[in-house]
Amino acid sequence: MLNISNQEVDDSLWHEELDRARQELLQPKGARLLARVLVAVGVIFVVILFLPWRQTIQGSGTLTTLRPQDRPQTVQNAIAGRIEHWNVREGQLVKEGDTLLTISEIKDEYFDPNLPERLREQLAAKQGNVAANTAKIQATDQQIEALRLTLNVQLDAARNRVTQARNTVRIDSADLVAVTNFYQIARARLARYEEGYKNGLFSLTDIETRRLKLQEDQAKVTAQRNKLLNSQQSLANARIELSNLRAKYEQDLAKTLSDRSSAVSSRASSEGEVAALRNKISNVEVRRGLYVVRAPQAGYVVRTLKAGIGETIKEGESIATLQPDAPILAAELYVRAMDVPLIQRGRQVRLQFDGWPAIQFSGWPSVAVGTFGGTVTVIDVVSSGNGKYRLLVRPDQHHERDRDWPAQLRLGSGVYGWVILDSVPVWYEIWRQLNGFPPTLETEPSEAPVKVKAEK
Repeated sequence: MLNISNQEVDDSLWHEELDRARQELLQPKGARLLARVLVAVGVIFVVILFLPWRQTIQGSGTLTTLRPQDRPQTVQNAIAGRIEHWNVREGQLVKEGDTLLTISEIKDEYFDPNLPERLREQLAAKQGNVAANTAKIQATDQQIEALRLTLNVQLDAARNRVTQARNTVRIDSADLVAVTNFYQIARARLARYEEGYKNGLFSLTDIETRRLKLQEDQAKVTAQRNKLLNSQQSLANARIELSNLRAKYEQDLAKTLSDRSSAVSSRASSEGEVAALRNKISNVEVRRGLYVVRAPQAGYVVRTLKAGIGETIKEGESIATLQPDAPILAAELYVRAMDVPLIQRGRQVRLQFDGWPAIQFSGWPSVAVGTFGGTVTVIDVVSSGNGKYRLLVRPDQHHERDRDWPAQLRLGSGVYGWVILDSVPVWYEIWRQLNGFPPTLETEPSEAPVKVKAEK
């Protein structure tokens, strides 16, 4: 060492510093501590690699309702009218049947305040017409019955006359045969008498007597033939009269039936008008009840879509938006199509709602803070417009550790969810994520709901 300085250094102090430096270089405590830390970290990392990890499927969406009747709806008026009075304000809670809006009539056919009374008077007149036609139908039925009875009597009489005429014809025919036989016998006798007169057996007086007898028999034959012709003509007249009676009855019956058909038609027309009037009366009464628009169910009036007094609204037009009270909430999550086959109804889900701070460990749901439990209730069978599939998640009622969903939740607010699948080692999950493989299941998925044990 060069002795440049004028001051001298004590050699003992120099040797002490030199010994201290030599000891520190020979015994590196910091390096040993670092090695121990690295070994501990390595051991902990290896242990972590073999810890169980719950695979999850992430999804996001909004809050909705499980039942369609719990979703926001528009209240519509059934008839056209003019706004007369609003009975509610926006944000007001209304009960089922409460009056929301009062309107007045704008169609001229319903302007008459006594329209139901007028229609009832017309109905009474038409009912009287129906009663008159009914009485006419009964009278024609009695007339038809009388015609039938009269016809039966007259037909019996006419048939008797036909029978009598037929019998007279038979008698006259037999008499004609008899007188004809007498006439033939008289001719034969006259011929024999004339032959005997030539032979001198009979006198001229006898021949003249026989000739007179023959003329009398011939006159009887002619008279009997004429009588038979008259009897046959009487029979024909009796048959014609019988046919005329039937034709006249059919004519009278047809006319009576025509009158009855007219009465039946008139009654049917009147009954149709009665039914139409009753329908119109009911429509008028129902229409007057529709002048007041009422709440279909209990809920909050979110927004009124029409404003002002005297404004005209059309039939079926929306006038207000109503949010039903106490809806059954459900989280509407959208997941990728590749993850849908791995999800079954009954799977547990961890949810994070907008406005509620949370810390979520997807692999260890039991240590998550600020999340809420749920179960998969509905899985859509078709994809939505964004190419993803929708899940409906309801609160988990069987998990004792889970809190109830906040009462301050509102429909449409954002929600994030993690569908919990089976447990795998951490090293497998890292390997899966690095290779981009989908999650795995211990058993093949089925349509039946699954029961997953809660993570303790």
